[in-house]
Amino acid sequence: MTHEEDRAYGATVAKRRLSRRLAAMRGRAGLTANEASDKLNWNRGRLQRIEANQWRLPEPSYVRDLARIYGAADAEEAELLDLVMRARERLWWRSYEDVFGKDNEFPGYENDAARISLYMPLVLPGLLQTADYIDALLRVGPWPVHWRDRALDARLRRQQILDRPRAAPQLTAVITEASLAYRWGNRDKRRAQVEHLIAMSRRPNVETRLLRFEDGTHPGMSSLVDIFDFPGDEDPSVVYLENDTALQEVTNADEVKAYKETFTRICEAAISPAETRTVLVKLANSLN
Repeated sequence: MTHEEDRAYGATVAKRRLSRRLAAMRGRAGLTANEASDKLNWNRGRLQRIEANQWRLPEPSYVRDLARIYGAADAEEAELLDLVMRARERLWWRSYEDVFGKDNEFPGYENDAARISLYMPLVLPGLLQTADYIDALLRVGPWPVHWRDRALDARLRRQQILDRPRAAPQLTAVITEASLAYRWGNRDKRRAQVEHLIAMSRRPNVETRLLRFEDGTHPGMSSLVDIFDFPGDEDPSVVYLENDTALQEVTNADEVKAYKETFTRICEAAISPAETRTVLVKLANSLN
């Protein structure tokens, strides 16, 4: 992990944790959001945005003011300010707001996750795509050349989380035979993509499973799911649903639980990692 990556790791989760802590402290102090805002002469929307994690960079003075009116002890205030400093680290994906969107937290949650579970029925997961495959996908979209170049760079940058010598996430990716059947580029590029999947599947932190046509219908046939789990129990899991133009964040506990249960059933319907690798090797050989 480079110095920059080490500093950025955990920043998104720190900001989310800070919002949750502040909301819990207000409840402990017996104050409504409006009562707390009035004590600080804040407009009525500021605290709601803070507690909903809709602030871009936490402001230390705001956190100090909230700690004071909530009666926080010195040690608790110090913990809050440590989260503030962590959350304010410079994040590489902020340089790609034209790709991710200004307020999209997806790359941050992906960066901070301890475990990532991916399932996309018709395309390969972004973390396992080669540059040629990414380019082929982007070319069929309505985007201008400059944006496609930026999106390709951003996706390759995202993939570096799997190379971190420490704090690399555990990735479980379920792919489908359908995603391997499309013809794109030339045989060399398609073979290189399959060989990349094989190489990645041999990493200790990457598990790849395949859903085959011959095994029939299976759960999640129309779902595109990214599930991010974080270290410890303090930070709840986050689910993202993908389509061609947008990412939808799901944080409702019941909905997250349902998607995690569906992903478990998808994994159970797929063949094992070892069997998956055998199929991929045969496919790569057929493309020689």
